[in-house]
Amino acid sequence: MLFILPYRTSIRPRKTPYANYILIAANVLIFLLSYHVYRNPLTGQPEYLRPWAAIFVLNPQPYHLHIWQFVSYAFLHGGLMHILGNMYFLYLFGNNVNDKLGNVGYMAFYLAGAVFSGLGHWALSSSPVLGASGAVAAVTGAYLVLFPQTLISVLWWFFYFINTIDISALYFIAFKLIIWDNFIEPAFTHQVAAVAYTAHIAGYAFGIGAIILMLATKLISSTHFDLWDMIRQWNRRRLFKDVVSSGFDPFSATSRFVTSKEIKKTPAQEKAEQESIQLRMQISNRITERNLPEAADIYLKLMAHDSEQVLPRQQLLDIANQLTGANRHIEASQAYEQFLKHYSTYEYAEQVELMLGLIYARYLSQPQQAIKHLQEAERKLTDPSQLKMCRDELARLQK
Repeated sequence: MLFILPYRTSIRPRKTPYANYILIAANVLIFLLSYHVYRNPLTGQPEYLRPWAAIFVLNPQPYHLHIWQFVSYAFLHGGLMHILGNMYFLYLFGNNVNDKLGNVGYMAFYLAGAVFSGLGHWALSSSPVLGASGAVAAVTGAYLVLFPQTLISVLWWFFYFINTIDISALYFIAFKLIIWDNFIEPAFTHQVAAVAYTAHIAGYAFGIGAIILMLATKLISSTHFDLWDMIRQWNRRRLFKDVVSSGFDPFSATSRFVTSKEIKKTPAQEKAEQESIQLRMQISNRITERNLPEAADIYLKLMAHDSEQVLPRQQLLDIANQLTGANRHIEASQAYEQFLKHYSTYEYAEQVELMLGLIYARYLSQPQQAIKHLQEAERKLTDPSQLKMCRDELARLQK
């Protein structure tokens, strides 16, 4: 028998996820008030809810269906393991989704997930349903889209063997929680009536679809690590292959189309290009793991190997900031210079100009370079404190 339990994610929320805590507390409180095991005197069958709570169960039968049931059913549970399992996964995945969406947005998203999963069950099943699993599935689907490259630590137990393993959230949620638990496993069990698979699937569909739509329409900000950006990167790679096939060198800072005679490379050139690609992949992996110190070290190796290489905008900025924080000011100035050269249209370029000017002025003793960048920053800065800092430094340098 194989037992699998995820117990930790590789990221933590930056702010206290109050909305998620409130939802967990509300579910637990309502469970304590509504759960009661007794035998129905009319049917002789065991019941798990107090009589007053039965009206809040979602019952797809026409004469028993009420509009409020599409929300109320998600706060009722049929047993201790039922609520513990749902609240455990809500805590595991909900905290970071709450952090991303904000308290109000997360609360609205959770309730919408409950409604949508209830609608899915109502449309495809005639059995009554209760439990937060559909809403939790929506939250888990949202985690899949927002943080697909994070790692989930999983405890596995196979007979006498127990161990842990870290698995990408994309693969664990997509293949284990969605495909295996809702499609493959039910095919091998005869107890399908006890689990509302239709509500789970509808919840996952809502969570994934709604978050992708919000990212695509910029209702919430995208990062270089979410599923929407991965889709865009896949599309860029597709276009990249088409462009490269016509002789374009995308990794060179002086990218240009080359003739068919120039496409042929010597073994030494092929080896150098492969090394550059490997270094770029290592940088991307370290940034995904939030290991910026090592990513910065690999970036410097890449620059020593081929100074014409240019990283994606956010990667280059993150590395430049990391080098600054590590007091590696010469390397940081070079990274910021490269950033401004290739990403001059960046919406916050004036802040990069300010940082570069301060590095030249305070750490590298290059006043002329400092003045050039500080003057450019002064022309565009709008933040009062940053503008004052810029002008104070210019005044000191121009005495």
